[in-house]
Amino acid sequence: MSAMARYARVGSFRYPILVAIMAVVLILSNIGASKGVMFGPIVTDGGFFLFPLAYIVGDVLSEVYGLKASRTAIVTSFALSAFAALCFWIIIALPAAEWYEGQEALAATLGAVPLIVVASLLGFLVGQLANATVMVWMKKRQGERGLFFRLLGSTGVGEFLDTLIFCSIAAQVIGIGDIPTFINYVVVGFLYKTGVEVVLAPVTIWVIGQIKKREPSYYAAASTQSPAE
Repeated sequence: MSAMARYARVGSFRYPILVAIMAVVLILSNIGASKGVMFGPIVTDGGFFLFPLAYIVGDVLSEVYGLKASRTAIVTSFALSAFAALCFWIIIALPAAEWYEGQEALAATLGAVPLIVVASLLGFLVGQLANATVMVWMKKRQGERGLFFRLLGSTGVGEFLDTLIFCSIAAQVIGIGDIPTFINYVVVGFLYKTGVEVVLAPVTIWVIGQIKKREPSYYAAASTQSPAE
């Protein structure tokens, strides 16, 4: 049986700020992915601490503003990140001035392998849309109750699809050719991303609560489906 699901309208200044944060985090995480990072035996990339933040912002958008508003934010972030990658490739391809000495460093930092960019963007798009859909679906049945379980359930689905898609494409680029290594690659990535969101769940819940309090239209919504969906 459906419960009372409320959503705020997107007309306040908070919604575009959250969209901007999501887009910037995605763009920066793709840049950070160009640097390999090692913590003892653990190998990752420079964007490892950024990408989970995009899902946290996605959870806030889905919980407060609904599925339609969340989809708009996801597609906007996807488009801006793709545009940024295109701009980086064009900038690198432009002929360097004779006195410019940073061409190789620029290409190494911003000239990410096209398949890695495709993997990241496709994983983000599918994972975030799944995350938002599950979040809103659960809220329609729980209402304001069970926020932690909504975060946990939507994160599990979204991060699994994101990681599976990214690793399936990226594995070809980084040289993973056997099934056991590929499974390890997927499992480690999934557990890390999901673990970060679980650890930060109290912060996410607090942020969601603060935004709800400051959005007059949130508690004004009395129907099970608001204009924000």
